[in-house]
Amino acid sequence: MDFASLAPAILALAPTLALGAAVGLVMALTGAGGGILAVPLLVFGLHLPLAQAAPTGLIAVGTAAALAAALGLREGIVRYRAAGFMSAFGMAMAPLGVWLAARLPATPMLLGFAALLLFVSWRSLRPAPPEAAQTEGHIPCRLNPAEGRLRWTPRCARALAATGLASGLLSGLFGVGGGFVIIPALQQLSNLDLRSIQATALAVIALVSASGVAAAAASGALPWAVALPFGAGAVAALLAGRVLAKRLHTGHLRRAFGLLTLIVAAMMIARALGWTLR
Repeated sequence: MDFASLAPAILALAPTLALGAAVGLVMALTGAGGGILAVPLLVFGLHLPLAQAAPTGLIAVGTAAALAAALGLREGIVRYRAAGFMSAFGMAMAPLGVWLAARLPATPMLLGFAALLLFVSWRSLRPAPPEAAQTEGHIPCRLNPAEGRLRWTPRCARALAATGLASGLLSGLFGVGGGFVIIPALQQLSNLDLRSIQATALAVIALVSASGVAAAAASGALPWAVALPFGAGAVAALLAGRVLAKRLHTGHLRRAFGLLTLIVAAMMIARALGWTLR
């Protein structure tokens, strides 16, 4: 088979690959924020219904997150026991989110997703709060410097379980990775450094996404012809974006991400209310 015969198929896949690459690039630059943009890209760019866009987005987010988490494991910065604990609760909750997504009307789903985007935008655009003094009583999951491990307490376990449940529900319902829940939670709950928090969040996202994808595939809601190239584009861009991320200022990236999610939220609201530009 020559290139001329393959060219039409390659061109047909180009938009899907490009949109997946956008998700992977954002994940590389923000640590775990690309999942929140995967579904809007699929809804507006490829015109998928939300019920199909959500699990398709999970394919890209989960695959890219798994790759990034594997790299973090190699560097020794993933808190794998905390990640596994949160993932267990998230994986149990994700199928419920997929089940709800298949049964809720489109307009409330779009408005709910827009509200989620507005929340993420607000968190990204607000000034970074001053760091509070970290005390033994204030932080439930403290790192033991002598052992290099988190000290597990009942309070820590409850907080991590709640984080996992919230991440799983949102992953299944909206096709988001849940990094916007996990990263702020770990920043409040632990004294881990940011690189370790991001790598641990990516490990959770990878495992929880797998549960949501499996549930969607079992229900027949997953368009594989779109999901596979979308995921491939995300993985390729994630690898390339990791090099770029080291050269950019994190504050500028956070504000740019906040503005982008604000614009996308407005588009989702307009879509839900049937507004069109003429």
